[in-house]
Amino acid sequence: MNNNTIVKAFFQATKVETAQPPYDTIHLKIYYPSNPSETTETNDFGMTPPFSEQAPFPVVIWFNGFNCSPEAYQWLAIDLAKRGLVVVTFAWVAENLPGFISLTPGVDISIWSPEKYGTAPTASALPAILNKLENLQEEGLLAGLLNLEKVVLGGHSAGGRVAMESASRDFFPQLAGAFSYGGHTVVGANLGYDPGTILPLPDSLPLLLLGGTDDGVIANNSHRYGVEWEEATTPISRTFQEAIAGGRGDSYVVLLQGANHFCITESDQSLTSTVFLDFPSTKSERDIRSLFAEVIGLFIEGHICQLETSKSQLQTLLNSDNSLLKMATWK
Repeated sequence: MNNNTIVKAFFQATKVETAQPPYDTIHLKIYYPSNPSETTETNDFGMTPPFSEQAPFPVVIWFNGFNCSPEAYQWLAIDLAKRGLVVVTFAWVAENLPGFISLTPGVDISIWSPEKYGTAPTASALPAILNKLENLQEEGLLAGLLNLEKVVLGGHSAGGRVAMESASRDFFPQLAGAFSYGGHTVVGANLGYDPGTILPLPDSLPLLLLGGTDDGVIANNSHRYGVEWEEATTPISRTFQEAIAGGRGDSYVVLLQGANHFCITESDQSLTSTVFLDFPSTKSERDIRSLFAEVIGLFIEGHICQLETSKSQLQTLLNSDNSLLKMATWK
């Protein structure tokens, strides 16, 4: 990471062809590393050129949790952009669940059916975002500077789930890996599955699962899956154990001591989200977010960008006696 790198961002919008108006528009915020000098000219909107010496930039597409503002994850977008990544967050107001209008990560719930699961991505916003990235590669501030063969999906809660489920080159050849916080693949029994069923993941790209021991949202939603969790992290641990085979050394699970469901967000989400279901964090949320950023950054550098030093640093960190690490392993 270059802490001297200045991060800038700009906005874009795109249409989702499968959605009906007025819920068919996604608004994007695109973060990029910039390094303006005293002689750099900026336009009237304060835009500065990308730090082209770091290009081509791998891209992270971030999927927010339901009714969580994308601005709540800006801290992470900035941290990753300082590492030489372009990060895309988005806001999409839509009716993903029948009768429920929300700020959504974009979930195609029809794909969760036993007949369809695994045949298509569950991230319904992803095709439109990838198309927009192709356009940005052709013209504009980032033209020619994106590495669209290294696109990483990341997300929180339901956003983390669709990131993991959609991370397959069989769906999109641009994809190179995925990471998730507070996401799992346990599926509701109302969809025709046995209680507590873990749906498989594509298991073809590097994957990082993160969870918190004090995740009250997961703990208090267990009834939706017809089970009672022994611990809040049980569905995340089971997803790691049962949904992927591993064997390449690039699939990780990291459980953080004292972290709750919303500690990955840096602003108050209580007006619209399910904060009322969460438990209090019992460790410093600032320290937790710092560890999040380090683990995610090293994971991307090590396994997506193929930097052996970062891969070694990640595994050394996860083997350390850091008091925030409840459990960490890989396969």
